[in-house]
Amino acid sequence: MNRYKKFYLAPLGAYQYISRLLPASCRYYPTCSEYARWQFELNRADKAFIQSGLRILRCNQLFTGGIDYPIISYTPPLLMNLSKEVEVKYWFIPKKDNLFYIIKDYSAY
Repeated sequence: MNRYKKFYLAPLGAYQYISRLLPASCRYYPTCSEYARWQFELNRADKAFIQSGLRILRCNQLFTGGIDYPIISYTPPLLMNLSKEVEVKYWFIPKKDNLFYIIKDYSAY
């Protein structure tokens, strides 16, 4: 992970630490802060800002909430080397063309 991503993820981590002490108030799964974390881990910063901002704007009484997984554009590699053990952190579920839903693998934790 490059240092720019760490720059954006550090405040999110602090917010998530503090928000665990407060009652849950997000209308969506994953929570808005977790959604933003996934976006910043897997997207460019500008796209992550836009997608996270739009998600936060939707998190109010005018929208019903529910499950809203992040969508990213991703081009899978043509050839994968599976000769060593690989840790799976996220699952990419195809939506259409090069767009994928991101689903976190909690079994590793």
